[in-house]
Formats: sequence, structure tokens, C-alpha cells
Amino acid sequence: MIIKPRIRGFICTTAHPAGCAANVSQQIDYVRSQPPVEGGPKNVLVLGASGGYGLASRISAAFGSGAATLGVSFEKPPTANKTATAGWYNNIAFEEAAAAAGLFAETLDGDAFSDEMKARVVDVVKNRMGGKLDLVIYSLASPVRQHPRTGELHRSAIKPLGEALQIKTLNVDKGIVHEVDLEPATPEETAGTVAVMGGEDWEFWIEALRGADVLSEGFRTLAFTYIGSELTWPIYWHGTLGKAKEDLDRAASALTAKLENLHGEARVVSLKAIVSQASSAIPVVPLYASLLFRVMKNSDLHEEIIAHIYRLFATQLAAGSELNLDEKGRIRMDDVELSAAVQDELKRLWPLVTTENLAEYGDLEGFRNDFLKIFGFGIDGVDYDAEQDPTLGRDVG
Repeated sequence: MIIKPRIRGFICTTAHPAGCAANVSQQIDYVRSQPPVEGGPKNVLVLGASGGYGLASRISAAFGSGAATLGVSFEKPPTANKTATAGWYNNIAFEEAAAAAGLFAETLDGDAFSDEMKARVVDVVKNRMGGKLDLVIYSLASPVRQHPRTGELHRSAIKPLGEALQIKTLNVDKGIVHEVDLEPATPEETAGTVAVMGGEDWEFWIEALRGADVLSEGFRTLAFTYIGSELTWPIYWHGTLGKAKEDLDRAASALTAKLENLHGEARVVSLKAIVSQASSAIPVVPLYASLLFRVMKNSDLHEEIIAHIYRLFATQLAAGSELNLDEKGRIRMDDVELSAAVQDELKRLWPLVTTENLAEYGDLEGFRNDFLKIFGFGIDGVDYDAEQDPTLGRDVG
């Protein structure tokens, strides 16, 4: 079948096998072109490994510091006439490249919030990975979470707190800058967002791994987050998302205390704004990101996802690295985005940008291109008119 993008709202319902493989290959090539991460992690678990920052972390660990990697993701396999999700193809492409390089790589597919998945991970680490974990990256992105102990299904709600909010945003499909009205969250919606996106599941993971004795001396765990700037705070720090992010900070402190006997630590890492399925659905973010990309590209400061994460490994996870920490103990990788020069220009443009001048002030084309790349489309060197086998010749049941 010939596979083209089919976009519905904030998702693309198709993924291109060859495009996804090419995207993974290009990221691997980038890391290989950089200096090795000296003294970097050697046995790495990535929770949320099939795309975005999680995939880039797995690539940086494997091809930057020669790490054995175990990934956890939740992907839909293909059928004979329907494509898989992009992450399914990404995982296969990564595993094949790792095997060719002589690196251990295994991916477990299923509900990362479940106790069953935690037990499966422990089994792989003990019996196949060849050493205890020295790094766990928590990069899960899900709108729902079934609590493994109560069975309750929690749902996140991206809303302001206290009062209704009117704020400028961007309709990416139509290229229209407009105002959106957001109703405030109920206490139940706030609690649900913390349950899904806060630190409890991160704690459950590390406690399970520690209890199974699969964490090494000097073990580290990182939870990825995005804090943003004053322009996005009304829907981030001042909304339900902010409460979830505060809970990540709480969990980091609690976990570090529990890891003391291993001389280990847990830290939240604040990363730069990117295009993802999750970010595309958050009001304000598409407009902010479009302006940000234009400002950073004009100043030659823009980083692709893989370059950003490689920089995390090279400057914060290599042996002897001096951590770039804020007052809460978070590792700040968003330092370039939040620099005075970049933010001052964004604040100047924010009240000026309209539908009519968006092409001048923003980078909507770059935003759309990054969105398509998530699903393997728009990748240089890929023939999108060629027939594709969505199953990759595999038995998918």
C-alpha cells in the first residue's frame, strides 16, 4: 500500500514505516557524529521509549555511551491494511540498528503504569541485560492512567485553576491565530491530572526496581518535564499541569532520600519546547512554539530533539559533569530557550502576532513539518510514492 498522512485533529492516524526508520537512522547518525559521552550510563531503562525525548534518550545512551538499553512503550501493531503507530516502527528500527552495532536493546510493549510491566522489566534486567541499571529515564506521556493498586482510571485535564482564562493560541491546521476560552478545572480534574502526570508512578517504578535489587551504586533517575516561560505559564504553572509538575518535584526529593544507601539521586529535567502529539493539543503551545522556533532559528540557536538530548547526556550525564541546577534542584536544559534575548523577543512579538503576519513572525511551516516527522513523513530521502508493507513482513497476528 502507498501510505500518506491522514491528520485528524491533534493526531495523524497513519505512520510511514520507511519514514520512521529513516528518522531513527538520522538521529543515530547525528549522535555518532558527536564526541562519545565519556563515562556515560551503561545500562539504561527508558520509560516512554518509542518517540520524542524518550527515543532520543535511548539513541543518545546507546550510540553516545555504548549503553545497553531497555525500552517500555505502548504501541499499536499494524494489520495487513492498516499501519502501526509510529512508535512501533521506531522501536524496530532502533533495535535493528543497536543489534548491528553489537548493543543490547529490547523493548517491552504494554501498560507502563501496571505492576505487570514492572515485573517484566525486572525479569529482563536480571536475566538478559547483563548488569544492574545505572540510569532510568521517565518520559511517559499519556492522558490516562489506571492506578495499579486501586484500579481507578484517572484522566488528565489541561485547564486553568480558579478562574476562566482567555488566551491567544493557534489553529495549526488552518493557520489562524485566535483567542480561546478555557473553563477552570474542578478539584476532581486537578487531582486526576496529578494522578496521571505527577510523580507517583515514577516513585512506584523506582521503588519496584530498588526492591528487586536491580539498581547500581550511584544510580540516577531523571523525569522529563517542560516548565516554559511567562507566556505559557497561564496554562502550565498556573494550571492543572503546574500541580502535576510540582508533584514531580516532590517525588524527586522523596526518591533521592530513598536512594541514599546507593548514593543515588532523582532529578527532574526541564527540557525545551518541542512539537509532539501532547504539546500540539495544549492551548497556547502551538503559537508559542511557532514564534520560538522562528526566533531561535533566526539566531542560530534552534536545537532538534536529538541535539537537545545529546547535549543533556554530554554535559549533564558524562563523568565529572557540573550540573546546571535551579533552586529546586532541577536540571535546566531549557536555558537557551529561556535566555533573556530569546524571551525578550518573544514578549515583543506575542501581542503583535496575528493570522495575517504569522508567516513573518512565526514558523508555522517548521511546526507542521516537525509534526509530520513524528509519524515518518517529510523525511529527506524517503520515496513516499513507493509501496509499503505496513507489517514489515512480520507476523502481527
